Parts: sequence; structure tokens; C-alpha cells
Amino acid sequence: MSSALMIVLSPVEEAVLTARARSARAAHRDVVRARIVLGAADGASNARIAAGLGIGDDTVRKWRGRFAAEGLAGLEDRPRSGRPRRFTPVQRAEVKALACTLPAETGQPLSRWSSTDLAAEVVGRGVAASISASTVRRWLRGDAIKPWQHRSWIFPRDPDFAAKAGRVLDLYARTWEGRPLGDDEYVISADEKSQLQALQRRHRGTPATSGRARRVEFEYRRGGTLAYFAAYDVHRARVIGRIAPKTGIAPFTELVEQVMTTEPYASARRVFWVVDNGSSHSGWRSIERMRSDWPTAELVHFPVHASWLNQVEIYFSILQRKAISPNDFADLDALAARILRFQDRYNTAAEPFTWSYTRTDLNNFVNSLAEHAA
Repeated sequence: MSSALMIVLSPVEEAVLTARARSARAAHRDVVRARIVLGAADGASNARIAAGLGIGDDTVRKWRGRFAAEGLAGLEDRPRSGRPRRFTPVQRAEVKALACTLPAETGQPLSRWSSTDLAAEVVGRGVAASISASTVRRWLRGDAIKPWQHRSWIFPRDPDFAAKAGRVLDLYARTWEGRPLGDDEYVISADEKSQLQALQRRHRGTPATSGRARRVEFEYRRGGTLAYFAAYDVHRARVIGRIAPKTGIAPFTELVEQVMTTEPYASARRVFWVVDNGSSHSGWRSIERMRSDWPTAELVHFPVHASWLNQVEIYFSILQRKAISPNDFADLDALAARILRFQDRYNTAAEPFTWSYTRTDLNNFVNSLAEHAA
């Protein structure tokens, strides 16, 4: 075609286009455009180039012309305006604000918003004539707003929350009343795991196989409940525990005796027992009882609603996850045996928990509570 634009390449342009045309990683459109220009530089007609690449003549004419006018820059895509926006920034903000409002405050009989509910509410309020649930979900995702989820929390009501919690955190850091603990002083985190059920599945479960998870029968027979009392040495990662029919002062007292008559605690200068405010070890009477029975033992209570600071709860979580769930035990004896065997197994290789919550974190928490209350 005599009307086709003549293409003359510089050495740099030829090298760039040749590399692009041979590249296995370049975008297909860039490879095609490079081959069009190289073919044109060899004197091929538009029709011949189009036939060789399996594309239309108009496509060849377009990119040949752009390169002739602009060089390598002409092979880039032009900026596109895109589809006009259907929603204004104000509408987006109103949808997000609605998602941050409890449904009950708007008069809706809902406990939480879904993206579908929000889309219907937006249309009902006249914020937008129409909007899809997927659009609402996409907007909320951009600001990490998830009104269909919730987390529980509880406001500490102990007036001495900071002081009591701080004492325990100091013990975790091996400090008591400003003095470092000695090698013959120990910190025990103790509590009970109650209402452990021996549930026997009505049919045997099956192990995991390729492409299929382990299967556990839904129906079960109840075999009763028991309680597990455990004392966790915070700095030695050692657990001493015992099984009891139920919780109470008596089984906790037996746990204390079991620990305090075992070395190295029997000959320790002082053993700190960190406990929550459960009925088995609550109040001043429990402190007096501990001092009377074991002069080297010091009972230290968490503030109310601070069991999340109790390290033995981490051990209980590991026990539940690794040894109890899914629950399938023939009777209480089988459940008790599993718990105590796991305790022995844990003690063979356990290391202290990496405790990172410090007094600084506690102070920040207390300050945030004060700001919330204000």
C-alpha cells in the first residue's frame, strides 16, 4: 500500500521493540504492537502485517500511525475517562455513616446490618434511587467497616483495677513491691476449669483422609461433668493439677497442698499464688486461710473481670484445643485420664509464655476507659 506510513527505527527503538516482541512476560497487547511496528519498519504493508498477526487492518493502521507520530510513547494506552460515577462522595459518606449506626436506633427490628439490609435502607431513605448490596459491601471494605460482626467486652467495675492488675504484671516481670524476686521465689497462676463434660458420640468418628476432614458424629450421650484444678508456674512452664468432682474451697485447698509439698515450692522462701475472684479462692478469708496453712505462700487476687490476665487460662485453652475437643469420651474416668496424661506431656517440652502485656499497656487501657466514661 503506497499510502502506508514509512517507519524508520533508531537503533534504540529497534532494540526495545525487538525485546518486547520476543518477550514471554510482556502483555500480549504490547507484543502485538511491537510486531506491528517491526513489520512496518521492514516495509510490509498493513494488510500483510494484519494477516501475519491474525488481526484487523484497522488495528495495524492505528498503531503504525501512532508510532510514526509519537515514537515508543505512542504505543502506550491513552488515559480513559471511564464510566461516569453513579454515586456522589456525599452518598458514599451517608452509606458509611448509616453502617456505623445501630439498626435499633433507626427503628429497624434488626440486631445488626447486613450489606443487603443497608442497601434496602439506603433506597428507603432516598439516599440513592438504587444501589446493590455488593456496592455497599465494596465501599465498607475500603474503610474496614463490618457492621455484621461484633465483639463482646466488659467494663471493669473494680475501683482498684489498675493497682491490682499492676501487682500481677509486676510478678510476671519477677518483681514484687519494687524488689526483684529471688531464685527461691516462685509465681503460680492457678484456677479451675469447671463443667468439663464426658460426651460419648453415638457413632464412631472417622479420621481425616485425602480431600476430607475428620468427621465426628453430632449426637452424643452425656457421661457427667468434672472439674480440673491447675497451678501453672509462670516462669518454669510447669503445670501441677488434679481432678475433682466439682469446684469449691476444698479441692482448691487440696491443690495448694499438692503444690506446696512438692519441690521446689516446699523449700521456697515465698510462693505467690495469682488467682481470680472465683468462689474457690475469693475474698480476704482465702488470703487468711492461705497464710495460716502455708506461711510462705502469698495469695494475690486479680481485680474483678481480669481473668484474661491469668496465664493459666492460656494453658486451659491449649488443653481444650489439643486434648478435649472434639469431645468423645466413654466416661469421666477416660476424660480425667486424658487431662492428666496431657498435663504430663505438656510438662516435658513446654516453655514459658512470651508475656508482652506490661504496665504501660495497662496504663493505656485504663486511660482509654477513662476517656470512654467521660
